[in-house]
Amino acid sequence: MTEAGTTAVIEAKALDLVFQTADGPVHALKDVNLSINRGEFVSFIGPSGCGKTTFLRCIAALEHPTGGSLTVNGLTPDEARRKRAYGYVFQAAGLYPWRTIAGNIKLPLEIMGFSRDEQEERVRNVLQLVDLEGFGKKFPWQLSGGMQQRASIARALAFDADILLMDEPFGALDEIVRDRLNEELLKLWARTGKTIGFVTHSIPEAVYLSTKIVVMSPRPGRITDVIDSPLPKDRPLEIRDSRDFIEIAHRVREGLRAGHGDEV
Repeated sequence: MTEAGTTAVIEAKALDLVFQTADGPVHALKDVNLSINRGEFVSFIGPSGCGKTTFLRCIAALEHPTGGSLTVNGLTPDEARRKRAYGYVFQAAGLYPWRTIAGNIKLPLEIMGFSRDEQEERVRNVLQLVDLEGFGKKFPWQLSGGMQQRASIARALAFDADILLMDEPFGALDEIVRDRLNEELLKLWARTGKTIGFVTHSIPEAVYLSTKIVVMSPRPGRITDVIDSPLPKDRPLEIRDSRDFIEIAHRVREGLRAGHGDEV
């Protein structure tokens, strides 16, 4: 695994987000304070509706906070988006069925104006990175769900942003496929050195993948605990049976329970 740096690439201070709805204001995030350093793998875990995806969307400038501050590489999220600071992987692969896998991966490169030769080279590189060599000419419907998600990750990596934001990308997959993709994601992270923000509902997934686990409470979304993982860089799946792993998972579970206890 990559070594995390000490430079904060994502910084939230007293972050609030209130949605105005027909039924009144909805407080989605409240007083969120968090620093994510370069090269960290940070998972966000909490109950449905706790604001973990909303926070990820704020980083990506898809939502805009109503209070506090948020910076990405020292810039506003909007400025960071314009500088292509991050790639985003959604819950569903979101591949266009009429485009080949290579064509889907090329799409952001086409929009950004990369030359055809550079598009081909980048597609070739990221297909190799996610272990999809030889599948570039296939269409999405010809691939399994897990392979489609790998193609979605390849698309997010194609323009080589330093930050990768992932919104529960493996939630719809069966456990066997999910385990394999967890292993592959750690290998990819080790090879690329990206800073990763990862939303999940799975305690084992959060503990297995992360250098830092952010536990969030029910709405209004607040951080109830931030856990720096002591697990070693090399993490075979069997590490989930270790005492350290079980202790971290217990702390995450307790943090989730404490958050529910604070619910009003």
